[in-house]
Amino acid sequence: MGRTSARLLGERAIEQGIASERGTSGYPRSVTVNLTESPLGWLFARGHLNQRQYDAGERLRSDWERAQLAPGVTMAWDAAPMARGRGGSASAPDLCGAQLDAKRRFDSAVASAGPGLADILWRVVCAGEGMRDAETALGWPARAGKLVLTLALDRVAAFYRIP
Repeated sequence: MGRTSARLLGERAIEQGIASERGTSGYPRSVTVNLTESPLGWLFARGHLNQRQYDAGERLRSDWERAQLAPGVTMAWDAAPMARGRGGSASAPDLCGAQLDAKRRFDSAVASAGPGLADILWRVVCAGEGMRDAETALGWPARAGKLVLTLALDRVAAFYRIP
């Protein structure tokens, strides 16, 4: 994307940009993207989640990101780990205290949601999958995911002690 500018529209951040490639008409294309629109934000903005459930989801996602649990998508340029002796395994990654605390909180929060509810919770809140994609991946009927997600978010809110 070539030029971009961000502005606040209502309570949502909108990014306006001009694509570097030209459309079929030969003119640059204009693209508008809502930067705050996550699947969780979409559900909250349309009244499918209450404030407590939204806050619980954001807190869970924050712990997931602080713990750096997302898969790496680029090459890790850290020094290669030293093997212990002949055929030994590499050393464990060095995690800081904040990462370990966030991972413990994340694991405990997901466990508090329960095994049947954790799947949709992780897919929508952490992985950023849309509700339809998450329901399809789990083999659930349409509109079942929203109900299960709200139950999971209520349990996570109780774990985080969100009033």
